[in-house]
Amino acid sequence: MEWPVSDENPLQPPWLNAPPVDPYPYEESHDLRTGPKLHPALDGLLPYVGVWRGRGRGGYPTIEDFDYGQEIRISHDGRPFLCYESRAWLLDEQSRPIRPAGREMGWWRPVLAGDRATGEWEALMTTPTGVMELHLGKRTGTQLEFATDAVVRTPTAKEVTAGHRLFGIVEGALLYAQEMAAVGHGLTPHLSARLIRVGG
Repeated sequence: MEWPVSDENPLQPPWLNAPPVDPYPYEESHDLRTGPKLHPALDGLLPYVGVWRGRGRGGYPTIEDFDYGQEIRISHDGRPFLCYESRAWLLDEQSRPIRPAGREMGWWRPVLAGDRATGEWEALMTTPTGVMELHLGKRTGTQLEFATDAVVRTPTAKEVTAGHRLFGIVEGALLYAQEMAAVGHGLTPHLSARLIRVGG
């Protein structure tokens, strides 16, 4: 491929004939026994780091209630944020998988005063269905509560206008409940689950 040279772009880009690079050289870990050291600002959420798997129940006024399986991976790379990845799948009455369900990717960031965490948190949560939520929240012990500050949607996404999430570590398990305001309804219970640690 020839890179276009014009009056507006008289030079070839510096990467055009550069040598290839090695694979990404920095480790990310969901296991506190390996990889980079957890950033001190994340100490309050240290119990969340890991891989979690379990089941939940969902519903909304516009759909029938449903059971689902879910796996959440919470990892870090030594910097002051956590990476949150979630995959869910629908379950039948015998707990057999029916089909893939919700997926989500996000980032949890402590609000810092200098290098110290304040107890306040910010989170970006993004779905492949075209919804991105900016959450603001607080940590109390091992409980983390978020509420939306803003929701951004693609033109074809479902009309989601607000959300509220509560996470907690209870007797070694990750529990959460999620409320959603969408398609003309106010904040309404939508998802809740109990996940056990399977990695990390």
